[in-house]
Amino acid sequence: MTTPVLSMKDYKAADPRWCTGCGDYTILVGLRKFMVNHQLDPSHVVNISGIGCSGRIPHYMNTYGLHSIHGRAVPLALGLALTRPDLKILIHSGDGDSMSIGGNHLLHGIHKNFNCVYVMFDNQIYGLTKNQTSPTTRKGLPTQSQPEGSWMSPLNPVKFALGIGASFVATTAEWMGQHLVDTLEKAYLHPGFSFVHVAQRCPKFNPSAWQYQQSDWVTFMTHESGIDADHKSAADASVLVHDPKNFEEAMQFSDQVPHIFGLFYQEEKPQYDRLIQEKKVQQKDPAGLLDAYVI
Repeated sequence: MTTPVLSMKDYKAADPRWCTGCGDYTILVGLRKFMVNHQLDPSHVVNISGIGCSGRIPHYMNTYGLHSIHGRAVPLALGLALTRPDLKILIHSGDGDSMSIGGNHLLHGIHKNFNCVYVMFDNQIYGLTKNQTSPTTRKGLPTQSQPEGSWMSPLNPVKFALGIGASFVATTAEWMGQHLVDTLEKAYLHPGFSFVHVAQRCPKFNPSAWQYQQSDWVTFMTHESGIDADHKSAADASVLVHDPKNFEEAMQFSDQVPHIFGLFYQEEKPQYDRLIQEKKVQQKDPAGLLDAYVI
């Protein structure tokens, strides 16, 4: 009997609703394309989100899903990874959800290195609550919460993830379709916590975010990583050869974020979820007493 081939339509649960021109639309398309490429069984995939525009993703994907409270997607995902290691977990979180209220959970998720793909949607603004300064808002940008302009320089999510010790760190952009899909696929194949930073347009509340219509400021990193530079999006972009095993170089190049895209760093490290599963087998714990170590 021939196994049916899953299409984009098979992963669609509902018609998405965001502001016109929102980058979330193309991220959603990229996620579905990635799932089609790997023919992932929807019943073995779980999309988990926090609060924010990105929080709608589980509603639009024909998989299992959890729409958690603000900043709490990571602990829910960890619990699931420990109890159902057979599932494929994707976490969706915005710049505020990730770097503000969820920052402590993201820190420990990266440190525990449990198996998941963490997709950070970064439009450099609080969009769902209508234009407030977020942790990644660029200095000087007027917002509803700081009408005279943001006072602080933005946090650098890539440098944060590298500094915490993430085993996989990459950055891409939602308007770079194939680059986005290639990055998600690379992250999916990595064993551990894969941190994927996605630059995202917000025409409604931050139309100047990323200056994505300019083509003379983008640099792509490549080193036989399977992630090709997207010259369609930046005709004058330069290409930087970088070995993702070189941590010091990755940290150095992270200073160029947000004007650089690609795979910064990749390393195999111990995974908390695997360590717990191995302990349960070694100690013959069918009753699940070791589940007390979930948190």
